[in-house]
Amino acid sequence: MAPFSSPVPVITGLKERVESLAVQGDKLYIGAATGSVLVYKVLDGASGSGSTQAAQLAETRKSVSKKSIDQLGVVPDISSLVVLSDSVVTLHGLPNFTPVTPLTQAKSARTFAVFTTVEYEGAESAKNKGVAVMITYLAVGCYRKLVLYSWKDGEHQDTVETTLPHSARIMSFIDGQTICLGYSPTDYVLYSLKTRTTLDVVAPSVGPAASTSVGGMSKGALSGLGGYIGLGAKSKPSCFRLDDNEVFIARENNGVFIGLDGKPSRTSGVDWPAPPEEIAYAKPYIFSILPAGSVPSSAVEGGTNLSAAASFIPTTVVEVRSSISLIPSQTLPVPFKSPISGTTYANHSARLLTSSPGSKSPLYLLTTSTDRAAATAEGSTLWSFTMIAWGEQVDELVRNGAYADALALLDSLSTATLPDKELRQRVVRGLLAVSQFRSARYADAMSLFLELNINPAKVVALYPESVSGRLSVPEDDWIRLFGGPAPEVKSEISTITDEPGDLKASEGDSEHTEPTQPTRPPSPQGSIRGLIRSGLDSVRPTARREDELETASIKIKRKEFGFRKSIEELMLYLSDRRPKVAGALETLNITSAEAHQMPLLSAASKEDLFALPDAPLTALTPEELVRFAQIVDTALFKCYLLARPGLLAPLCRVANWCEVAEVEEVLRAREKFSELIYLYNGKKMHGNALDLLQQLSEKEFDMRDKLVPSVNYLQRLGPEYLELIFEHSRWVFEKDRDIAFDIFTSEEVELPRPAVADFLEKIDPVLCIRYVEYLIDSKAEETTSFHNRLAELYLSMTMDARKRGDNETRLAMKEKLLNFIDTTSLYEIERLFAQLPPDDLFEAKAILLGRSGRHDNALEIYVYRLQDFIKAEEYCKRVYNPDGETKHVFLTLLRIYLRPTTKTSIDLLTPALELISRHSPRLDEIETLQILPPLVTAKDVQAFLVEALRAPIFHTRVTREISKTRDEQAARRLMYLQAKRVKVTDSRICPQCHKRLGHSVIAVHAPRGEVTHYQCREAFSKKLKELRG
Repeated sequence: MAPFSSPVPVITGLKERVESLAVQGDKLYIGAATGSVLVYKVLDGASGSGSTQAAQLAETRKSVSKKSIDQLGVVPDISSLVVLSDSVVTLHGLPNFTPVTPLTQAKSARTFAVFTTVEYEGAESAKNKGVAVMITYLAVGCYRKLVLYSWKDGEHQDTVETTLPHSARIMSFIDGQTICLGYSPTDYVLYSLKTRTTLDVVAPSVGPAASTSVGGMSKGALSGLGGYIGLGAKSKPSCFRLDDNEVFIARENNGVFIGLDGKPSRTSGVDWPAPPEEIAYAKPYIFSILPAGSVPSSAVEGGTNLSAAASFIPTTVVEVRSSISLIPSQTLPVPFKSPISGTTYANHSARLLTSSPGSKSPLYLLTTSTDRAAATAEGSTLWSFTMIAWGEQVDELVRNGAYADALALLDSLSTATLPDKELRQRVVRGLLAVSQFRSARYADAMSLFLELNINPAKVVALYPESVSGRLSVPEDDWIRLFGGPAPEVKSEISTITDEPGDLKASEGDSEHTEPTQPTRPPSPQGSIRGLIRSGLDSVRPTARREDELETASIKIKRKEFGFRKSIEELMLYLSDRRPKVAGALETLNITSAEAHQMPLLSAASKEDLFALPDAPLTALTPEELVRFAQIVDTALFKCYLLARPGLLAPLCRVANWCEVAEVEEVLRAREKFSELIYLYNGKKMHGNALDLLQQLSEKEFDMRDKLVPSVNYLQRLGPEYLELIFEHSRWVFEKDRDIAFDIFTSEEVELPRPAVADFLEKIDPVLCIRYVEYLIDSKAEETTSFHNRLAELYLSMTMDARKRGDNETRLAMKEKLLNFIDTTSLYEIERLFAQLPPDDLFEAKAILLGRSGRHDNALEIYVYRLQDFIKAEEYCKRVYNPDGETKHVFLTLLRIYLRPTTKTSIDLLTPALELISRHSPRLDEIETLQILPPLVTAKDVQAFLVEALRAPIFHTRVTREISKTRDEQAARRLMYLQAKRVKVTDSRICPQCHKRLGHSVIAVHAPRGEVTHYQCREAFSKKLKELRG
């Protein structure tokens, strides 16, 4: 699509020879060769109403100058028109052209340039920019000097003059501090307003034949094409400002972009088929007038009716070229259709007229017929170029798949020019990422997707079904998926298919990056450059295509490499998204452990997933974040399955948002059972995992290999899955009870103990006994209910074994029962005692009676029922407490022996006498003698009697001997103290004051007997303490 509408005539029938033009608001100031200035007023909407006259002559200022007006400009600060005529610059006040102010310092002027900018003064901080000041510069290029005039908020500032080595023939401001000066078509410099110095422009050299020949052919070789005006004519320097950092200069038939450092700012430039006669700039398009016979007819949309022999446009051509892509966007042959006669002529001369190179003023083109008769009749016509709406231009670039150009165009616009700029930028950048992905530039595409916060469902949809599942979208629908129309021209790179072998992107494409040097635009058919190239190609041997030389195996390897590379980049993208999405969910107190509670990904339609917003994670709702997490984890899971199988297990072990239904069948088909079990576990699908483990156990032969995986899994389940544990543990108990019992002895989780005991008792009471024993012994269970339960289980098992006649089991259970009730007291004695049979388990009854404090009844059972005197004596030893209630328990046993309460035929005197002989210290002497039968001789109890009589005598003798020893020790101490003395003579000196003691009162210091004056005792004592530490 052409960026400009067909040129509209603004003024027709101009009889004056127009040399210059300036624009201010709705006024056109046209400088004529006669020295007059024509003032036209542009009519609103006239150009769109079908009128041939879009401007009306307001006035004619004659004799503004005696000679031709070479250049016009406007200084808005002082509302003045700048006129350059006869090498003199004059300021004319508007709108009346008064006062007239000649700039006397700017003598021998060649050109001038006007630039207005806003600067800030008195800035205190980054937030406070200061006071805005409007500054206007008027730079005049004179003979070997530059004169700079400036105004600050309308007030004239000091004029600055700088000497130059040459005279500037053209100039253009780049910013408020730099001017580009053109001395000649090949010699340009940058002038700094701050330092008043120049910097040579370093531009690529132009071949010596560039201005006199085309494609290395002499001008004579083109004589057969006709002697058209402008071909080989002497060119002039041309330059204009693109933005604050870049200027465009024309050097012969090359256009170069120059930065503020004086060096080319781009690696590529503009290559015209011939040196342009004039150039101008209407952001972001470069206008150039190319001479007749230099542009091929194929460059004009729709072609021409010329014969093949005349393949060049025989008239002047206006070429519109994008400064972004550097490709011609529009080619307009001159003349346009005559607005008066409706006929066309052989050729017209054309001039581009703007108020200032690079300004935002409308672009005007003046055409004049080269036929003098026609020029006299028609006059000249001033045409206006109207740019098509920016939005339409962007849309057209997007439709053509030129996303980079569309994005560059958007970057050059402001939001005031295009209100929806930011929205369009997001859409176009997304489409550019899709284009990069299609061209196998996966890393660039993924980086852009991340930067734009693209919905991951759309990114995943670019991949085949093996990765994206039901989200997969055909390549033809990629552009529409990302908010754009389908491009008219299909890409040469085909879609990534399901299998790596079908990938059509070559290895070279997968490594493709932006070229550092864009290729030269292709030569139009019939152009001079094309003719030369065709001539050379005719003698050059035809080369076979590279892909024809490749073998099928090499192509397959390249395709596999490209597919794998695309998967690797997707994994990087998903790995970047995954922690960030998880972090956003955690701020909402949602974790992946709750994934099984959220709606399944399969419950959402494909359209709903694509409709999720392309927005930062912080702007998403919890439901949208959950969907993002599910999409990311599911896709990452499939990527690992295809490219990194070793990473599947770590991903499945941790909580994740992967959709099980999307990957379950694939894992089963690939026999990734361990990963599937981990996935089931993470999704709380424990029933599925346990069923799978049971199925896998059928393939094992060793019993532990069969059961241990299921046991380990069941051990990790919590009490909320108790019924599931019971259900899936039954078959394990059927196989091996010892291995199955480990299910309920896990240290990882704590199951409800009563429920587990009930479950095990239903299977087998022995298992329940084992479980309760484990709780009491290993878990220090102290609740009465479990102790009662264990005692009752022992009792019931004992009685059942008795009924069955299983004596071995009966004895084992009975032994456990007796040991249990005898070593613990956390059960209910009365409850258990009531359950004991009346004709059995008498020892248990004895223990229970003893536990309840009825020691006499317990001993009667040992003596009368069991007739086990040793156990009776052991019982007394166990419960005896000399300071407690059981201090007479041995006497109670002796009484039971010597005075039985029931008739018995056994001899009880012998065990009674043995008890007396062994435990006489624990028996009360008097009561023992009282209950002894009369027929017992003193000899039978001799040892008891001797012990009883000996005890008081022993105590008296010991007391006497201790008192005697103490008296002797006190006497010896007294003698030792009385033996110590000191001798004081006339010559003895006090160790403190070093004076003789004489007959003074003295003090003796222990323990060594030092003698001091009495008044020196405290000082000497303190001294001794310090010396002795």
